[in-house]
Amino acid sequence: MKVGTLETTVEEKKGKRRASLSSGLGSNGGNKNRGGGGGGGGNDGGDNDSRKHDYIEEAEPHPSNKFRILMWFLLLVVLMTFGGLISAYIVISTNGVMEWQPFNLPKAVWVSTVLILASSVTYKIAQGALNAGNQEKAKTWFLATTVFGGMFIASQLLAWFELVRRGVYVQSNPYAGFFYILTAVHAVHVIGGIAVLGFIVLRTWEKTQSSEELTKRQQVSNAVAWYWHFMDGLWLVLFLLLGFWK
Repeated sequence: MKVGTLETTVEEKKGKRRASLSSGLGSNGGNKNRGGGGGGGGNDGGDNDSRKHDYIEEAEPHPSNKFRILMWFLLLVVLMTFGGLISAYIVISTNGVMEWQPFNLPKAVWVSTVLILASSVTYKIAQGALNAGNQEKAKTWFLATTVFGGMFIASQLLAWFELVRRGVYVQSNPYAGFFYILTAVHAVHVIGGIAVLGFIVLRTWEKTQSSEELTKRQQVSNAVAWYWHFMDGLWLVLFLLLGFWK
């Protein structure tokens, strides 16, 4: 009986030991599968996706920023172009050559000055209305600015026609040549501004409920404002130069 009892006790202890070892291995394996494989992979993948998303946002600048940079570059080119032309005008006008024969400015030039100043005022009103969220008022004043810009170009054509009627041409004398060149180059840049204004009018024609779209419209109009007001200021310089620095 003692030998049998001893064997039975040994067998029970071995069985308990196997059961404890099996349960321990099973619990460790489950923890590894849950924590090591699935959880770790999920966290790494999420981190990688977030890093990629942040990198894409940093690598791709907002379209309005591109437009603003392009506008500043264009203004720099315009400034250099007219800086060279105005410098040449001043040098030749102060040399006192016999061929330099100034003339009275056509009346249409004075009308052009009033029109382009009015367009600058209307653009300022439109820009303020759009920044305040008043889209209907902004559309009206942007349209008025576009109309004033078109009338400015029409008045320039009338000024050239009047000079031709007087018999004054580009090759008549250096002053006449500078008048035609300066006003024509300026008119080309104003036409470019009118084209951009047309784009703004079309974009603001329908109201938007999207705050993101409204922000884009405001940013574009703010960038174009620099160009349009620069053209107005440049015309005042040309007007004073051609009219009073002869």
